[in-house]
Amino acid sequence: GAHPSRRPHAPRRLVPRIELTHDFTVPASVDETWATFMDLHRVGSCFPGAVVTDASDDGFAGTVKGKLGPIALQYAGAGTFLERDDQAHRAVIEAKGKDKRGNGTAGATVTIQLAPSGEGTRVDVTTDLSVTGKPAQFGRGVMQDVSDKLLGQFVACIEQQFAVEPEPAPTPDAVSPAPSAGAGD
Repeated sequence: GAHPSRRPHAPRRLVPRIELTHDFTVPASVDETWATFMDLHRVGSCFPGAVVTDASDDGFAGTVKGKLGPIALQYAGAGTFLERDDQAHRAVIEAKGKDKRGNGTAGATVTIQLAPSGEGTRVDVTTDLSVTGKPAQFGRGVMQDVSDKLLGQFVACIEQQFAVEPEPAPTPDAVSPAPSAGAGD
């Protein structure tokens, strides 16, 4: 009898790899946004729980504190640019860290792609995360939740980097109320 074909890419049990994708828009030009993202000190300090201890043009070092369920984690690590294309506004950063209490390691490859969007810039962030040790037991759902929360805080902080004067309130004409009967003149 024919054997059921085995999928060549069986997920490895030991190091769950999780791909997380997020996108958001910031109220700034692509060049301004790119300059901000390339300032690793600024970007790193925006990441919840992170302290950037050292940042240069090609990389950074620092620590990240966080909680995953009941586990308190404190990773110390470093990151470098694998790719940095100032024309295409695309960067790939690889970061690796080790938990200080021996709860394992974490590695992330983060791809950032910028594109003009209306009057602002759309930022697409893809994070390929691999985690070993205790946190790996939590699985994808928890990781996704935690990283969504972290990213939400991160994005809010990044957006503040671009917050200049508050925009004037839109005039009533610009905001269309719910259509009411008889508004067809």
